[in-house]
Amino acid sequence: MGFEDGLRPFLNGQADWARDILCRLIEFRSTPGAEDGVQAFLFDLLSSAGLPARPVSIDEAITADPDYTPVPGHESYRGRPNILVTLEGAGGGRSAIVNTHTDIVPAPEGMFTATTENALVRGRGACDAKGQVATLLLTLRALRELGVRLAGDIEAQFVIEEEAGGNGSLSAIAGGRRADAAVVLEPTGLVVRSANRGAAWFRLSVAGRSVHMGRYREGVSAFDELLSLIPLLKDYESGLREASKGTPGFPDDPSPVVVNIGRVRAGDWPSTVPGECVAEGGIAFLPNRTARRIEAEVQVLIRDRATPWAREHARFELAGLRNEAFETPAGHPAVRAFRDAAEEVLGPHPAEGWNASCDARLFFHRGGMPTLVFGAGDLGHAHSLEERIDMGDIIRAAEVLAKFLVRWCGAGGKEQGHAS
Repeated sequence: MGFEDGLRPFLNGQADWARDILCRLIEFRSTPGAEDGVQAFLFDLLSSAGLPARPVSIDEAITADPDYTPVPGHESYRGRPNILVTLEGAGGGRSAIVNTHTDIVPAPEGMFTATTENALVRGRGACDAKGQVATLLLTLRALRELGVRLAGDIEAQFVIEEEAGGNGSLSAIAGGRRADAAVVLEPTGLVVRSANRGAAWFRLSVAGRSVHMGRYREGVSAFDELLSLIPLLKDYESGLREASKGTPGFPDDPSPVVVNIGRVRAGDWPSTVPGECVAEGGIAFLPNRTARRIEAEVQVLIRDRATPWAREHARFELAGLRNEAFETPAGHPAVRAFRDAAEEVLGPHPAEGWNASCDARLFFHRGGMPTLVFGAGDLGHAHSLEERIDMGDIIRAAEVLAKFLVRWCGAGGKEQGHAS
């Protein structure tokens, strides 16, 4: 039986195996900084299957990289390597990187014991992104057991710290990992995403003049001055939304462009005029902007339109998460090849933008690779108390991914000692 005919029956026959592996993965409380156990488990699993897995340590010098995202409480990368698997091709084909992450966001106690109901698996990381890990494991297993050797190389990457800003993927890219295309597995609802919006966190601080409340008019309330800046931020949001209309793959209404104020802190005593006020938030933007340009535009807006006091005493800066937007043109051969594979499995399937951000922007901007995002599961379930994934969707995602890799990398021949 050939690869095309044998792929779906093989994957269907591996559904119980994939479900069991996913349930085992969910047991690991692999929040950023605690991925050691899940990475060791994956390394052992891949090695026992005869796949050339290797742990690649993350150099502490990565913290000085301009694309590094600071992680609160970071101590060391010791014992938390990325796990890479390289399948060398026969030669003459295009290469591909397939990337996903093993770290998760925190969860209540009960979410680290997976539960199953028919085809649904529930638990922290079920869709973001341990279900994607299961998809990639299934794909590697299918290529191996069906005896496929591709012409081009494939590298599977199981990385850490995606939830903290993408430092695991950054380390791989900074270490020279490159390919002719990159696929990042995330819960896109089985939609091919050739672009995603960006997200940047900001800090807006205003210094005032602190006095006793009884001498209010002799001081300057930093809180009042910050309040005067909020309408400017909302005006910026409106202008940015208007400038972003017509961006390919993204809706104009409802627009994904937003300026969000997430936290405000001011003063230290109820009867004291606050001498400092700090607002922290995030700006979601499309590929027509970069984070650096947004920072500069807001700074100019404050300089030109703020009150005289705020012009001198307010500071706006990007701080923390800085995920750039990216867009691989829908007509790029990698996007067309992936869309064709998806249509064979799922039916009509246009490539669209994604109203989220992930490590894909690093492969596109830092790595210079055409990049797309794809995977089973609903983003609305990620990070939630109802996180879950359908095993049928994992099987379909693995079928799409395997078909894409064969078409993109080219069939180079048969592996020795495996099924034909």
